[in-house]
Amino acid sequence: MWALLVLIGVASVSAHLQDLSFDGQKVFRVIPQNDEQVEILNFLASIMEVDFWQPDSVTLVRPKMQVDFRVEAEKSFKVEDLLKESGMEYQVLIDNLQAALDAQFDSQARTASHSYVKYNNWNTIADWTADMAAQNPDLVSRSIIGKTYEGRPMYLLKLGKSGANKKAIFMDCGFHAREWISPAFCQWFVKEAVENYGKDAVMTTLLDKLDFYVLPVVNIDGYVYTWTNDRMWRKTRSKNAGTTCIGTDPNRNFNAGWCTLGASDYPCSSTYCGSAPESEKETKALADFIRENLSTIKAYLTIHSYSQLLLFPYSYTYNLPSNYQELNSIAKAASKELASLYNTEYTYGPGATTIYPAAGGSDDWAYDQGIKYSFTFELRDTGRYGFLLPESQIKPTCEETFLAVKYIANYVLEHLY
Repeated sequence: MWALLVLIGVASVSAHLQDLSFDGQKVFRVIPQNDEQVEILNFLASIMEVDFWQPDSVTLVRPKMQVDFRVEAEKSFKVEDLLKESGMEYQVLIDNLQAALDAQFDSQARTASHSYVKYNNWNTIADWTADMAAQNPDLVSRSIIGKTYEGRPMYLLKLGKSGANKKAIFMDCGFHAREWISPAFCQWFVKEAVENYGKDAVMTTLLDKLDFYVLPVVNIDGYVYTWTNDRMWRKTRSKNAGTTCIGTDPNRNFNAGWCTLGASDYPCSSTYCGSAPESEKETKALADFIRENLSTIKAYLTIHSYSQLLLFPYSYTYNLPSNYQELNSIAKAASKELASLYNTEYTYGPGATTIYPAAGGSDDWAYDQGIKYSFTFELRDTGRYGFLLPESQIKPTCEETFLAVKYIANYVLEHLY
């Protein structure tokens, strides 16, 4: 078997994934049963370009864990031979990535205008933020909290009726560039809030008594890059000194156990923690805004994909947060709310034990700043489409997630501190 591995590696690591047709690329799911099989995956990743979807990095792979990864077309048959030979259980989740990419856009008509049931590019989202503020001046205002590495303004929407001494909930989307369903949810949330004000009693009370800060896309440069160059891009687009490898994982870039468990100090890694905490302009802008508004922000929600999880601290340590019982019961109830619509099952719990350890995340950082209600959503699905969730699933995904977010917001309102 090792001879086969060496053969696969010959053409190898330098052939980067920038050939930008994903034709014939496959996504595999394996469940390594023991340390030897984990070792085989590690070796595979060392000799060729392997894009780990779940978990984020080969270093996090453990026996009995479900592992999803993508390989280049010309390597896929060899990888399959290797998996067979090693006796590892596997399935091909996506047989041709390009076909799955094309199938994302399954709603019939493409228009240049903004849509809540289609994926919108960054320019469309930016224009939409301006429109929402202009059309709903009593409920929505727009500000700029910083600029990205490539100089794009980071627009923040503030939702709520004006009032004195209001507490707030902060929600962001689009940390990882390829997780397109995430920004789609932030846009949907704003729409629902605005449309239901004065109609839905709970939403009306929430907007009367709380403010919502919504950052529709954190990693704007990366998001733009997924539309123009590489749909599978994850990180920011900043340059790293001493290497041609671009970008930092913004969700490993916060000062919460920074660059310890589940993060990499290797700039070419997809979980690169950056040169220092908040080295990225995007994470620093977000952190600065939250620090400046700590007295009012009482909950932090960050939206990712995929795997249908509702997580809370901690991810950088196996220690449980002091209000573990409360966070766990909120997550349980919110997951139940979410499932009430389409029976979508979510798993909930602390990040490190529920999925895997990951240091430097925004949710742990916000919690350690004193925001005691801090949650990470990992939206649909569980791997059938992964990061390429078809547009036909935007509406149901957003509808069910909205119920969970509304539940959490209402809980926070009733338990202000």
